[in-house]
Amino acid sequence: MLSTDDHRRDSAGLRYVYPVVSRRAGGVSVGINLNTNNACNWACVYCQVENLTRGGPPPIDLDVLEEELSGFLADAVHGDFMQRQVPPEARRLMDVAFSGNGEPTSAPEFAEAVARVGKVLANFDLLGKLPVRLITNGSLLHRPEVQAGIRQLGEFGGEVWFKIDRVDPAAAAEVNGVPLVAERVFRNLELCAGLAPTWVQTCWFALDGEVPPATARNAYCELLKPLASRLAGIHLYGLARPSMQPAAPRLSRLPAEELSAFADEIHKKTGIRVNVSP
Repeated sequence: MLSTDDHRRDSAGLRYVYPVVSRRAGGVSVGINLNTNNACNWACVYCQVENLTRGGPPPIDLDVLEEELSGFLADAVHGDFMQRQVPPEARRLMDVAFSGNGEPTSAPEFAEAVARVGKVLANFDLLGKLPVRLITNGSLLHRPEVQAGIRQLGEFGGEVWFKIDRVDPAAAAEVNGVPLVAERVFRNLELCAGLAPTWVQTCWFALDGEVPPATARNAYCELLKPLASRLAGIHLYGLARPSMQPAAPRLSRLPAEELSAFADEIHKKTGIRVNVSP
């Protein structure tokens, strides 16, 4: 049986398509993993991908992707996949999500992959009914092909979950492994929100036993406040599955009360609604 603790990309024995039970989506999320070589342009300390490397994905076989998604949906919608593999309380399809072992938009074929997903969903009469989501670090929004893919995703009735964990450059370098520039993040987020409905997703945890300080919380709220009217909301979540990175021993979960308090602070300072998944 699938569970929220097991997000293996090979659970269905396919190259690109993998089902998971998502605690944030609230049911079965049909994942699309374009980064089959475990390569990403970020290196987040909490990442659960084993053997994570820097870089982009290999060429995407779009025909295989289309065939796999078609076959899986046939089993999920018309077959007995839900009864065989999914706990009773989660037996509902929630979305198709571009989320895998690296940054999905780093694939040159990203926009075409979005188009293929839309084609398959239309064949099952699910286009506009089953949301298409992109889970992204937002770092490549300057690329026209990435913008084209996100715009198309928005036309499908989908949405983007845009990762912002820390805003301070030193903290972002430690948590995400990148030289983050807040102004660039703001521009990319603003651009993304104009192309498709956009949520910010934020992983909040203690590092070396230290809770993110008030300065980190303030910087986060200051960045997002000007975009409050343009964002769908914020997904604030804690650590759910063990990190596979060298820094794993340094990480620890925060109490649910700590996340709820930060969510209240965000809403008070920005007016943005916040969903919390401890």
